[in-house]
Amino acid sequence: MTGGSTRRSAIATDTAGTSLTADLLDGLRELLGDRLSLNETERANYGMDESSFSAPAPQAVAFLESTEEASELVRLCAQHRTPVIPFGAGTSLEGHVLATHGGVAVVMTGMNQVLEVNVDDLDATVQAGVTRKQLNDSLRDHGLFFPIDPGADASLGGMAATRASGTTAVRYGTMRDNILAMTVVLADGRVIRTGSRARKSSAGYDLTRLFIGSEGTLGIITEVTVRLQGVPPAISSAICRFPTVDDAVSAVISTIQFGIPVARVELLDELGLQAVNDFSGLDCVLEPTLFLEFHGSEKGVVEQAKEVQEIAGECGGADFEWATRTEDRNRLWQARHDAYWAALAMRPGCRGITTDVCVPISRLGECISETKRDFAETSLLAPLVGHVGDGNFHLVILIDTDDEEEVREARELNRRLVRRALAMGGTCTGEHGVGFGKMDYLVEEHGDAVDTMRAIKACLDPQDIMNPGKVVHVGA
Repeated sequence: MTGGSTRRSAIATDTAGTSLTADLLDGLRELLGDRLSLNETERANYGMDESSFSAPAPQAVAFLESTEEASELVRLCAQHRTPVIPFGAGTSLEGHVLATHGGVAVVMTGMNQVLEVNVDDLDATVQAGVTRKQLNDSLRDHGLFFPIDPGADASLGGMAATRASGTTAVRYGTMRDNILAMTVVLADGRVIRTGSRARKSSAGYDLTRLFIGSEGTLGIITEVTVRLQGVPPAISSAICRFPTVDDAVSAVISTIQFGIPVARVELLDELGLQAVNDFSGLDCVLEPTLFLEFHGSEKGVVEQAKEVQEIAGECGGADFEWATRTEDRNRLWQARHDAYWAALAMRPGCRGITTDVCVPISRLGECISETKRDFAETSLLAPLVGHVGDGNFHLVILIDTDDEEEVREARELNRRLVRRALAMGGTCTGEHGVGFGKMDYLVEEHGDAVDTMRAIKACLDPQDIMNPGKVVHVGA
């Protein structure tokens, strides 16, 4: 295959009536000084994410440093009905941060302070721009770590807004399970605190869970209080190859059913493994392969690994290869985290339509096999990786965005994948979120319940200025 251009798929936008008035610009300049930018290059940089979609750049970029600034900025924008688009690390995959309605991109990376670490209570409060690696670096001397690992060095605010998870979700859960409280700026500039540091509460509506996964459409998350874990005394990783995807998934199902607390269990198909081999210098045999990790005591890790090895052997698994040294484990998991870039490198100059679904784990092998058959009938490359311990997998569909037929075919294959997952009792997205790209599928998945989501949006953001054009179609 030849590489295509890097032009992205344009999306319909609605910027009618949206402008930065002189009064609004004056107010924003007074608030932020030179941290308000109208520079064309910066506007372009903060008007894109890692998706294949594109939209016009935001009309301005604001760099925030505090909740108070966020509150005043939103208050000013609300007075002028100007959209506000929160921007974290820019690693989202469904067009979450595109300025589809114009407005101001609000960059949170300057809000990067770890505000409080409570070692005895195993929690920490951080500003929204703190990244997961930054937080873990600050926790190292305490013998603690924050377990959620989506691969990218995403910001904690962005991870909360998209309900992120990743490779460790099979043991530690998702962001939904690891956030105790948040500070949120509402669409009129008011600041609220949801939740507390208490480990449980029956006090009122669970507003924390409401804002987790809201993708900036209900307010700007400016601070997050998260659960922490003790660093396990022992960690061991392994890889194991299988004759088929079904065999690999069967091993995972048995592992989960036996209650073995595996910390990570990732699947790469033959094409995904080829990409990782080439990009990261691994030499894995090109068969469906599980990447596994075990956390616990020295004895516990040995027992877990032995049990999983026996299960894998019964399912046709072969050649368990161990990585117990820290540098070997890091190399293995860095290769897995680089799978997206490895996939793009298979077809230089292309773009990737990156998609994910999640199904009940008992249907996972069937869903993957049917999807691979779909792609086998086309000329498109689509490396597959999956968080198979919780039924979630991802495809990177490599396309030349100048080739309309390739784009059409890729979108159709994605549509078939999503509808297959929904028919199996699954969801249109396990962790990427809805953004712009999966709004229609949200309706297919939830039906009339989407009307309730719209009602919540209309109540909290009646002017539709908070990241408009994402998650739900307002007024539809």
